Amino acid sequence: MSRAAGEARFFIRRMREGDLAEVRTIETLSFSNPWSENTFRGEIQNTPVSFPMVVVEKPGDRLVGYIVYWHIREDVQVNNVAVHPDFRGRGVGEALMRHVIDKVRASGATFVTLEVRVSNTPAVTLYKKLGFEILGERKNYYTHPDEDAYMMGLVLDQ
Repeated sequence: MSRAAGEARFFIRRMREGDLAEVRTIETLSFSNPWSENTFRGEIQNTPVSFPMVVVEKPGDRLVGYIVYWHIREDVQVNNVAVHPDFRGRGVGEALMRHVIDKVRASGATFVTLEVRVSNTPAVTLYKKLGFEILGERKNYYTHPDEDAYMMGLVLDQ
């Protein structure tokens, strides 16, 4: 699926093992406690539950972001999402989240959840824009540094 964000064209497709070096680069630039390459590899192999997706700028070009979510019956859990710092603020994350929401809604999902650092104001703002609500907090959910997480949820209209 392709989506325009700004002037560039971005394409969303399933993550492949050949993407892992670029995914890990974005992961380490984005998080203080990054997932390992083996964790991502496990998600690629965990079909049909796990859906690791990437965003590339033009087909076969630079990988600029990714998302990993689990879809089990009518429930979806977003486990990891990041956009390369050079591409933040261009609508890439929003396009990626909208793609996933549309896809899981069409396949019968009714509820999407995720956790996000309470200090990650840009992400919290985006999720609220997409209709997510704060359901509660998880104390000391994150490490490096220790921080609480908001649990956020989105009820999907069918």
